[in-house]
Amino acid sequence: MHTSFNSIAYLIYLPLVVVVTWFVAHTLFKNSRVFMLDIFHGKAEIAMATNRLFETGFYLLNLGFSLWIMTIAYKLEGTQDMLEVLSTKIGGFLIYLGIMLFFNLYLFFRGRRISKSKERLAAVTNAPFPKD
Repeated sequence: MHTSFNSIAYLIYLPLVVVVTWFVAHTLFKNSRVFMLDIFHGKAEIAMATNRLFETGFYLLNLGFSLWIMTIAYKLEGTQDMLEVLSTKIGGFLIYLGIMLFFNLYLFFRGRRISKSKERLAAVTNAPFPKD
């Protein structure tokens, strides 16, 4: 039986995007715990729950997008075609994944900034910090 280059491309693409997505998510959300604890003023339970929800959403968005762009619309005729399509698909996905990484970092820094400004406001007015 002759395996098509399209099938080989899919067999390369799928595991690669899953592993890269896992690595980025693992690294991002392992390190974001510090931000979450700071945002939620040391309340570990809500900080970790929020972090896990962000992580789940990250996986859903990125793996969903990787499957959505996976289609190869024409029959690949050789190794060169396969490598060119894979480089376009994987490269595009990596750019998207990088954008999503920086978007999540933006959200973490924004949450931290808002949390710190609330703390400063509470300190200036000598009011007790509101419980969330």
